[in-house]
Amino acid sequence: MRTTLKRGIGRVAVGNGNGQAVLPPGALSPVTRYRQPERKRGPLRRVGMILFVLVALSLAAVSGMAGGTYLWELESLNRTTPVGLFKKASKSLGVERPNRPSVALVIGYDHRPEDGTAGSRSDTLMLLRTDPTNDTVSMLSFPRDLIVPIWCQDGPKGTDRINTAYFYCGPQGSLETVRHLTGLPIHYLIGVNFDGFRQSVDKLGGVWLDIDRRYVNLQGGDYATINLWPGYQRLKGWQALDFVRYRHTDSDLFRLGRQQQFVKAMKQVVRHKFKDPRNVFEVVNAMTKNMQIGRAGGRGISPDTLHRYARFAYEMPAGNFFQVKIGGLTGMNELTTSTTNIDEAIAEFVHPDVEAPGKATDQVLPGQRSSKKKAAPNPKDVSVVVLNGNGQPGAAANTSYLLAQKGYRVGQPPEGFQANAPGRWNRTFRTQIFYQGKAKAKLAAEAVSGLFNSADVKPLPRNNELRILANGSMITVIVGQTFSGDLTPTPVDRTPPKQPPYVRNAKSEVLPAVRRAAGWKVGFPLQIPTIIERSSVLDSEVPYRVYKIDDDSKTVRFTFRTDENEYWGIQETNWEDAPALEDKNFSAVIKGRQYDLYYSGPHLHMVVLRAGGATYWVVNTILDDLSNETMLAIAKGLRPMHK
Repeated sequence: MRTTLKRGIGRVAVGNGNGQAVLPPGALSPVTRYRQPERKRGPLRRVGMILFVLVALSLAAVSGMAGGTYLWELESLNRTTPVGLFKKASKSLGVERPNRPSVALVIGYDHRPEDGTAGSRSDTLMLLRTDPTNDTVSMLSFPRDLIVPIWCQDGPKGTDRINTAYFYCGPQGSLETVRHLTGLPIHYLIGVNFDGFRQSVDKLGGVWLDIDRRYVNLQGGDYATINLWPGYQRLKGWQALDFVRYRHTDSDLFRLGRQQQFVKAMKQVVRHKFKDPRNVFEVVNAMTKNMQIGRAGGRGISPDTLHRYARFAYEMPAGNFFQVKIGGLTGMNELTTSTTNIDEAIAEFVHPDVEAPGKATDQVLPGQRSSKKKAAPNPKDVSVVVLNGNGQPGAAANTSYLLAQKGYRVGQPPEGFQANAPGRWNRTFRTQIFYQGKAKAKLAAEAVSGLFNSADVKPLPRNNELRILANGSMITVIVGQTFSGDLTPTPVDRTPPKQPPYVRNAKSEVLPAVRRAAGWKVGFPLQIPTIIERSSVLDSEVPYRVYKIDDDSKTVRFTFRTDENEYWGIQETNWEDAPALEDKNFSAVIKGRQYDLYYSGPHLHMVVLRAGGATYWVVNTILDDLSNETMLAIAKGLRPMHK
């Protein structure tokens, strides 16, 4: 199941020092299934999400860059230096390259001091990838019950659930298993002690989460107790713990969805919380007592590195946080999927499509996106000449080959001229992209620049030797010293196919619940959901709920259940600046009403109608199973209830 991202090797790409060939993976040898008895899990055993630890710790450093605070920060970081098995595993990590993407493996493990020498399983395995070339963060979670080949430092151990890799040989097992599964280099190893989960959430003052349905188990037994009601609300540490670990009546697939929902909520809380430096110390102290951060050579993270990631996280544009899911998972206690689905998830993780929400919006609302960009020409309509500007033999030839593989029409300088940049461009630091001619030439140049990790886009100078070497091409590329020899792969377009909304009229069956909710005098006009997803009905357990969302505001939640036993909802409130309403992707005005669109990749997760000083949210299922067209139709079907 190893996945290796590879490119073709052509005549000009061999032996020129501008990259290396990647061989395809060999066939897996026969493996043997190993089993260890499952242990009964206590209330802290199935915690699912610890990304917030890294994000919060990084953001905390923004407030600790001067004076005596630096010494406190250094002491806190020293507590995160890996020890024991984590230190040993960290020695095999890859070395991070400046201004290049880096990948961290986060391991949440279920071992506590009272377990003694008993074996442990990793309860959470996820990869985090930061990419300074496009200002993105990607997250890929692995279901704990995913069946994969297990690897340790001394070789393969058969196939089993991915969480047993930690049982077989500790953090080194998790690291080797994920590396063999994905083929990705890993630069950081982060281990988390679950005891800090509740402390950290409580120190942050709780986390605002949208709970899709009623979660209740008051008796305990084989599963931990839980008691949550549907609706947008602030959860304390133990409540958030219950939510992210829950899987009593569903599978790891839904559990991962709840975890990713928690990550996004924590990101919103952290951004607000750390605007006040007074909140930094106690939160970081709670987190650093329960985590280890290792890098190459078994070393810990340095203050300079922490500051760099703090600035990156704080300045990251809204909508550039990508949560990638492995598709095609089947099963309940054991999950399986094809290597193709794993390959696709890895490709999306490494090459997130920053245009995914925009493309999805253009499909469901053509012409509505105010920030819509003009499309660049198709590569087959773009002529390119590549010149060597970094002094490395074969740089122009290799880059020409790579661009041709992308579909560009690659040409050469006029006969008698070599493909070397003239004059001051002969030793250029950053790659230079010049354009000339047609109206879309600049758009074409910007598209080409996106394939390089560092490039400048300019019009081609007039009356210059460079114009002669361009030989009439639309685009001229001068390869700079910052070019690594590999083009950035083009993200796969995962825009869902256009389809009619899967809805039905439901005003008559929903109206009684709306009238009963209105009887609680919530202080703002309610909207009637006249259109709902076709297979859905109001949830029989909690069809609607009226409650105080904070000290001053009431809110109403309507909960719907599909025939697949998934839940979606409509939240109505006069709280217009709730944390969940930040980070919108786009706004659209349809028939005089404003709708805000919130995406998870190419899928609409929430559509918010703003009207009369109140907001009305249509919230998708945990797995975003309602289509974009269906989500929009439900929101457009909201109608005010008149006295």
